[in-house]
Amino acid sequence: MQGQSGHHGNRHGRSEAAREAVLEAADDLLTERGFAGVTVEGIAARAGVAKQTIYRWWPSKVDILLEALGSDLAQHLTPADRGTLAEDLRDHLRALARFLTRSDPGMVLRALVGQAQHDPVLAARLRTEQLAPQRERESGRLHRAIEAGELSPGLDPESAVDQLVGPVYYRVLVTGEAVPPAFTDALVDGFLRAHGTV
Repeated sequence: MQGQSGHHGNRHGRSEAAREAVLEAADDLLTERGFAGVTVEGIAARAGVAKQTIYRWWPSKVDILLEALGSDLAQHLTPADRGTLAEDLRDHLRALARFLTRSDPGMVLRALVGQAQHDPVLAARLRTEQLAPQRERESGRLHRAIEAGELSPGLDPESAVDQLVGPVYYRVLVTGEAVPPAFTDALVDGFLRAHGTV
């Protein structure tokens, strides 16, 4: 049931439109200015909300960026499950490469990973709050493939995730080499030759 005004809070007391504006503003500012250039004041100004309002919802800019990243990961990097494992894995690795190299949310992830090298608290939060759920989404698709008999029954899904996505992260975060579809498709083909049953 809606209230009398046009400003409707969700169950956390936040206006969903304002929340989305803040998360988008945080993404945009990080893309433009880098981690150090993002401030709560700047986010508030870009989003058109009061700084005090942001502090009621999030304790710090890190909390805003982590929440923005979580939403983006779930939206863009949930592996498909259309029934064809090879196609699903190829699509997922291509999407991961695009996310990391061409998208604003991917830049947020890269910035947070970089900052986490100097901030153990951020590193722990990034791993537990965002990267662990993403890993569960990826390993879940492989669990289902094992149950369906598409992958070897003795395969460890956690190790399999490392084999598939690890080289993509390595190229993006370490070597800076391109990650074209031919590269990601070859990763999938090699993985299925080693572990596939069909």
